[in-house]
Amino acid sequence: MPTTTAPQGHPGVYALTAQEREVLHALGCGLGDAEIAEALALPEHAVAGHLRRILLKLGLPDRAAAIVHAFDCGLVVPGQGPRRQATPSAPPVQGRTGPSPDAGLRVCVLGPLRAWRGGQPVDVGPVRQQAVLAALALSPHRSVSRQELLDGVWGMESPGGNVVPVYVYRLRKGLRLGECPDSVIRRDRYGYRLAPGAVEVDLTRMEELVTAAGAAERAGDPAEAVRLCARALDLFRGEPLAGLPGPLAELERVRLVERRAALAQRKAQWQLRLGRVADAITDLSALALEQPLNEPVAAQLMLALHRVGRRAEALAVFERTTRRLADDLGVTPGEPLRRARWSVLCRDDTGRGRARAGAA
Repeated sequence: MPTTTAPQGHPGVYALTAQEREVLHALGCGLGDAEIAEALALPEHAVAGHLRRILLKLGLPDRAAAIVHAFDCGLVVPGQGPRRQATPSAPPVQGRTGPSPDAGLRVCVLGPLRAWRGGQPVDVGPVRQQAVLAALALSPHRSVSRQELLDGVWGMESPGGNVVPVYVYRLRKGLRLGECPDSVIRRDRYGYRLAPGAVEVDLTRMEELVTAAGAAERAGDPAEAVRLCARALDLFRGEPLAGLPGPLAELERVRLVERRAALAQRKAQWQLRLGRVADAITDLSALALEQPLNEPVAAQLMLALHRVGRRAEALAVFERTTRRLADDLGVTPGEPLRRARWSVLCRDDTGRGRARAGAA
């Protein structure tokens, strides 16, 4: 049978016939056997035969490897292929931007990684595959290279082969919107990225709410700032990226936990400014229980308790935090905590009293 010229740098493709290359191209575009048969006007059993010969000629172990090969050799270009974008069944809602909540995709990283499409949960595969999706969700405005994904998800245990393209292929297949294979994850010269406007990420939404809260504060509306900050905090659903492996998830987990604590403190400051001391104490008490070694949170809680005359409880917070610091870290309280204690002892309502040297 006649052969075709191979793409430069991939001599294995020259062994395929024109028909086999068409089948490999369709496979790389995400089509199943029946869809390939329909697209190429072939009997379905003939498609299966072509696939067996493709794997044999290229020395590939399975379909997933063939799909990766189709991308690597340039036979498949993201966004091009025999599939057509689905025609919308109804016109878009006027005045709305971005994907419809009924048809779009949501990815959540401010807790265990989860994905929803049209309001229904989507299986995103094993934990390493989830970690790949998380890495893309954490960088929504740029492409992430294959090497970055290997380093971030596997670290020093980086595997060989084409594991990243295979995981990306599986994610594309499982998360795609409509019939377009790259509707959610696209590939360019720099790596992989989430398709702009196709995916709503809770982290991005959280930062938008925080920015809006800051704008409300600058506009002299602390009540609106509290409301927006509360909405941002509600997006956290436990430990961020819980259970995901890899250096990237570990670093981001720490950063996002600290981010949540900082937001809770900021919200409490606005609540205190509004005179909502009881609300601030409730929120700070819960945060102090979650993060017993967080000295700024303990100090802020002490001053809030002191403000409403609960002096003994404020000093108890100091003693409890001091014990945990000594037992867990072997350290003494820092300046913010000692300053808060001194303010309570001196009945200084400003909270700006100077801590005595060596106070404990």
